[in-house]
Amino acid sequence: MQGDILSSVLLPGILAFIMFSLGLGLTPADFRRILAQPRALLVGVLCHFLLLPLVCFLMLKAFGVTGVFAVGFMILAACPTGTTSNLLTYLARGDVALALSFTAIASVITIFTLPLLVTWSLGHFLGEARAVNVPVGLMMGQVAVVLAIPASLGMFVRHRWPQPSLAFEPRATRIATGLFLFIVVAAVVKNWALLRDNFATLAPFAVILNVTMLCIGFAVALAVRLSRSQSVTLGIETAVQNAALALVIASSVLKVDAMAIPGALYGVLMYAGGLLFALTMRRHIQPDQA
Repeated sequence: MQGDILSSVLLPGILAFIMFSLGLGLTPADFRRILAQPRALLVGVLCHFLLLPLVCFLMLKAFGVTGVFAVGFMILAACPTGTTSNLLTYLARGDVALALSFTAIASVITIFTLPLLVTWSLGHFLGEARAVNVPVGLMMGQVAVVLAIPASLGMFVRHRWPQPSLAFEPRATRIATGLFLFIVVAAVVKNWALLRDNFATLAPFAVILNVTMLCIGFAVALAVRLSRSQSVTLGIETAVQNAALALVIASSVLKVDAMAIPGALYGVLMYAGGLLFALTMRRHIQPDQA
């Protein structure tokens, strides 16, 4: 029961506050700038929806991971970026408006790409021809509740009460950072038995995949001459996945609990890699560059 309360009430509430705190630092002009120069969004789509599944598949072959665990990792690679990527982007002094825009766009694109990739993965790794129905309502509702609504509310509060909002923003950021660390600890505690039993075999793969995609997203963005803050953002957006959705697909849609293990492991370990990446990149981006 405590685990249900944690995952269904407390964690979504924490994510909502994090998004509200990010919204306090945004204005409509930030999004107009992104839409006026969509190159960064296009690079993000390339990295997330083409390179991530391709790299994951090649690594599965190289590491010899097969069966339900291989399908589990491909499900994870097919999911949209996670909402906590936006806080990591903020901590890294990345482009938060770009992060929010890409998270929303990725969630919509996933509705069409996830069934195709998961169905192919089932056939390739298990020899099963099986249709996959994406929980569209669940996914879009999740995005709205923990991302769009709180961030929009934060922007409205800043617009309506600009001076108090700007004064509260640094404190809200500190609170959000503390709550984010709580999410990491809670995820480890909740999945401790899972981590203990499968860490030696699957965790190294998850860590290497996470670090590889952080580097690929960052490098590709730099290669096409995006700004450093945008490159940091796309590195994070390429590697931080919606692990909760991966668990829903594996356990509730496909009804194979073993397929959920890769998503659960990655969902915990990506926080460590993402946080290290964010704090490292933060040292190389000045506040006026973010």
